[in-house]
Amino acid sequence: MQIMITHSRFARTRVLTLNRWQLAAVLGGGLGLMMLLSGLVYHFIFLKAAREGWPVVSQIVRLVVKDEFAQRDRFLRENLDAMARRVGEMQARLMQLEAVSERVSDMVGLKPDQIKAAVSDGPKGGPYVPTAQPSFEQLQRQVDELDHAAALHADLFTLIESQLFEQRMQALRIPNTRPVAAPTSSGFGFRQDPFTGRQALHTGLDFPAPVGTPIQAAAGGVVIAAEYHPAYGQMVDIDHGNELVTRYAHASKLLVRQGDLVKRGQVIAEVGSTGRSTGPHLHFEVLVSGVPQNPARFLAGQGPRQAVAEVSAARPAAP
Repeated sequence: MQIMITHSRFARTRVLTLNRWQLAAVLGGGLGLMMLLSGLVYHFIFLKAAREGWPVVSQIVRLVVKDEFAQRDRFLRENLDAMARRVGEMQARLMQLEAVSERVSDMVGLKPDQIKAAVSDGPKGGPYVPTAQPSFEQLQRQVDELDHAAALHADLFTLIESQLFEQRMQALRIPNTRPVAAPTSSGFGFRQDPFTGRQALHTGLDFPAPVGTPIQAAAGGVVIAAEYHPAYGQMVDIDHGNELVTRYAHASKLLVRQGDLVKRGQVIAEVGSTGRSTGPHLHFEVLVSGVPQNPARFLAGQGPRQAVAEVSAARPAAP
């Protein structure tokens, strides 16, 4: 392509020769320059005219961008409505979570005041149903409040988990497992002493069984005595905490030593007839603060909370 340039100042006509690539570059540059100029005109003249209300130009601009503004407003309104519905669903779920946490907290023994204090800043009322179109800032505040409430409930459930773990550990230390797989022959209370024939207090339960029958720990704890006693014979005492001790007497053989940690159901000795005994059997005692208690109360299949309450409520009494 050739372009001829003539002018009175020029002595002769000038000729510019452009190939296809040079022509395309010139056209592309010109198109880009036109687009840049149109953008500058739109932003600095038409938009300014629309904002400041110039008599003729502002009306033309409004007609041009009316559909664009309408579409943008409709898009924002639909998104805000969807966000508001989502916030309402989140609030409803947090209300359900709060009700569940209150029921579970009551099961683990947390006081209502503790729960109210923990969730006092949590969600209140029903789902979020605004009477007017909510703003983005209002919805953002609602989301922040829900996030804070969710964090509070997470902390509350962590506390509940801790309480459940503590109760589980306490339940593991309650002696409610039968130490010998055998029926009882003599219960707790007054009876005729087999040696003297006089009335005397029997401080435990007797489980008649053949010599060598395994004796199991009724609960987990620490062995505080594994020795021979003149009356109890070969005996084992296990401390379960909270001043609660179990005693296993008249054994033929001891399988643990003082200081050993034992778990529920662990074999600690074998049935015998040592000490003050008329025949092979296990004499099983439960002592709270050194005072014998009726072991049948602990072996009656009580739940963990009830058994813990039994131990906590037990007080030393006169023999």
